[in-house]
Amino acid sequence: MSAAADGQRAPAALLPLCRALGDLKRVRSAGRQGSIADRLFAQAWAQAAAGEAVEAVARRTVREALIATRLGDLDAASLEQAGIPSQEVGRIRGAALEEACEPLDMATRAWLAGEGGEAASGAPPGFVARLAAQPRAGATAPGRGRLVLEPPESHAEHCALVAVIGALFAPAWEARAETVFLAGLAHHLHNALLADSGFAGEVLLGDWLAPAFARATALALEELPAIPRDRVQTALRIIPDAATPEGRAFHAADTLDRVLQVEHHLRAAGTSMDYVLREMELVHAGPTKPFQDAVLARMGLTRAPLEARGGVAA
Repeated sequence: MSAAADGQRAPAALLPLCRALGDLKRVRSAGRQGSIADRLFAQAWAQAAAGEAVEAVARRTVREALIATRLGDLDAASLEQAGIPSQEVGRIRGAALEEACEPLDMATRAWLAGEGGEAASGAPPGFVARLAAQPRAGATAPGRGRLVLEPPESHAEHCALVAVIGALFAPAWEARAETVFLAGLAHHLHNALLADSGFAGEVLLGDWLAPAFARATALALEELPAIPRDRVQTALRIIPDAATPEGRAFHAADTLDRVLQVEHHLRAAGTSMDYVLREMELVHAGPTKPFQDAVLARMGLTRAPLEARGGVAA
């Protein structure tokens, strides 16, 4: 099968879910460091570095990411502290996971339902914080100015999303989800040392690109115990090409996340007030909505008072 034909196996039905997962790079809350994606990255690495089975880490991380697409940073601890019984918290989180899983095929759902167990405790390796502080380059090309989209994502955020999306894409190529997940998590270890100069900088490095990246990756790997280090090195072997099922799932996820990151900025810049008010229901249904709509119309922010979704302008 040709590469182009094999690329047609990418699960197009998952595109809206991938967009929702990408938003985890942009969700933050009080008292927590970094975005949800940053924290998923750190948690996954802490568990992997502690020697936990990669498949268990992958399942747990993907499940948490899917739940967060619906609940954001409303985690179990904060919900229980707000007075919601633990049984109800479990029900709410289960409903969020079920809703997020709707576009997934049965094979992926079965994989997600597998054993996860209790997460191993421990601190993440030192490179995790450096990757969370290391911005992505944006779009660069030789001879052209850099297109920086503010705020830039971090390498931790990008790697977390490639890991999660790659695991969800794995069944499309009958790939091992845990291998794709770990490769996604680790594919920018070199940026723990090297700032991201993008495509333009990589071209200028020329013959020094591969040895510099290899040395920087090796330095990061030295921060891991022997068993997790060996697992990461094995997973990274799928990255040079798309000749294996795991390589195809990884490169599909990596490419999609890079493009969706730019699409996010373009969509935000092109959004209209009419879309935000009517489709997103920024001023949503409730007892004060007629008054609120009248205020917006009076201030010239809408053409006329908006009624509830599905209605017509007065």
